[in-house]
Amino acid sequence: MSSAPAEPGPARPRNTAVRTGIAVTVFAAVVATALFIVRLSAMKGSGVVSPEQVATEARVQVLALCDAVQGFRDEHGDYVSIAPAPAPVPQRGEAVPFPKDHEDFRRIGFDPGPAVHLQYEVRLEESPVGEPEVSCFARADTDGDGLNAVYRVRLDANGMTTPVEAEREGE
Repeated sequence: MSSAPAEPGPARPRNTAVRTGIAVTVFAAVVATALFIVRLSAMKGSGVVSPEQVATEARVQVLALCDAVQGFRDEHGDYVSIAPAPAPVPQRGEAVPFPKDHEDFRRIGFDPGPAVHLQYEVRLEESPVGEPEVSCFARADTDGDGLNAVYRVRLDANGMTTPVEAEREGE
């Protein structure tokens, strides 16, 4: 006598509590993912960053600005003074377009990107002994109170940069 395998019967019904728990977990995961995606795209779209991120950007970019100024001097023999841009100073960590058509920044090869959280400037003055003094600035008003955080790097006559000086950082 051979016995044929038993036909599978209907599946046992799952416990209602287990089904409800799985449905709630899946629903919560979908909602959390959707909220994360919406929040992330809103943050990217607005270009808002924290004061700490602005400070980091300022320290990196003000050194890059002075490097570009020194590179221009090495190649062309003189320093350039560059008026502040963009105007006005960016506020509350919001990104603003960097002027791509700004001839002076383009000429020295400084390009901080399409959107920035800082205003940049290069100031050229004469020292008491007649040597050029170059200061590179980055400014931001991260809390929107009208007081700017100012980041400054100086170039000496030999093209050496000072460490970044920060006034009212986080302002």
